[in-house]
Amino acid sequence: MMKHILVNNNGTYAIQMEGEDVLVDGSLIQLDLEDYSNNHIHVLLKGKSYSAEIVTVNYKEKEAEIKINGNLYHISLKDEKDALLESLGMELNKAQSVSNLKAPMPGLVLEIRVKAGDKVNKGDCLLVLEAMKMENLIKSPLDITIKSVEIYKGDKVEKNQVLIQFDNTI
Repeated sequence: MMKHILVNNNGTYAIQMEGEDVLVDGSLIQLDLEDYSNNHIHVLLKGKSYSAEIVTVNYKEKEAEIKINGNLYHISLKDEKDALLESLGMELNKAQSVSNLKAPMPGLVLEIRVKAGDKVNKGDCLLVLEAMKMENLIKSPLDITIKSVEIYKGDKVEKNQVLIQFDNTI
């Protein structure tokens, strides 16, 4: 299966595995890999030596940061399925536009950590919801601005009730 790698949002390379061989843009590449540790490898490519370190990996987004000989590279991987979904406007791994946050379950609002106008990052805690005697941190699905908070501390909410409205004009 053909995969496409985008490096630093600039150069794109077609990568294909044929058995143990690696083809880059249709050309056979001879690699001599030596594993140093979990995140470090040594690569010998066309007689040149490269020291590579895997800095971060996001499997869900199919992205990684790799440091090669001290230079940092952002790598994005896209296979044929991703390209097809993108052409249909149905990207799987990219954040979609979201207009509101709904309660994932019925519960009691214990704490609200945002207010209208706040800019939040993906993963930031927006509120704490108690459900079945457990405190659940409700986090932001993406980087976005809070348009309005539709609930108050102490409110009992039902599943799918709108809790927060987002401003999609970022």
